[in-house]
Amino acid sequence: MAIMIKTPQEIEKMRRSGGVVRDVLETVRGLVQVGATTLDLENAAAAKMKELKATPAFKGYRGYPCVLCTSLNEEVVHGIPSKGRLLREGDIVSIDCGVVVNGYYGDSAITVAVGQNISTQAKRLLDVTMASLESAIAIVKPGATLGDIGAAVQEVVEADGFSVVRDFVGHGIGTHMHEDPQVPNYGRRGQGTKLRQGMVLAIEPMVNVGGPNVQVLKDGWTAVTEDGSLSAHFEHTVAVTQEGAIVLTQ
Repeated sequence: MAIMIKTPQEIEKMRRSGGVVRDVLETVRGLVQVGATTLDLENAAAAKMKELKATPAFKGYRGYPCVLCTSLNEEVVHGIPSKGRLLREGDIVSIDCGVVVNGYYGDSAITVAVGQNISTQAKRLLDVTMASLESAIAIVKPGATLGDIGAAVQEVVEADGFSVVRDFVGHGIGTHMHEDPQVPNYGRRGQGTKLRQGMVLAIEPMVNVGGPNVQVLKDGWTAVTEDGSLSAHFEHTVAVTQEGAIVLTQ
């Protein structure tokens, strides 16, 4: 496993990519409302990327057709934006975005409530998934392990009775969107690869209300919960420094 260690200069470049991802996601978040379609979100993201002179990371990746992944309700990840997917009151929509700026990737995801009346369970799911990401980021420092990150996510999620998706994991990131190491959202403290200064990781808990199992739909991309339960997804690109984690997509 060849893990690419980034120089401080490279991390600064990745901070620029991360800032663009954040700006795109904030633009799109503002358009999440009842009656919008996931294609509306896609078009806004594409326009913002163009304005910020960033290349979309997802479009064309293994044949993926769009700049965003938009996953509604029981969709876990990799939902394809469509003019047929209408946002309805009480839905939750996960928006995953990646860009390339000057050869370096940024990757982040948020899950957003549609309207004012989401269920108590959906609200708790969003809160717990975000808390699990924050718990994982707090662990990040040289000498911590990938098992520490996974355990931090898993402990928060399972304490609330939810489950962690195991079929998809976080990843290293840099001049490629997916680099070593893989970053599972489950694990045992003290186990796995030790973190080193200069590693950059995309940490991305995917959390289901029901069981952890997922299946991929006929489109070959959209992953849904096997039991039809709600799922949420949050992600940040994080650099390992002597001082701890620097969140490049904050």
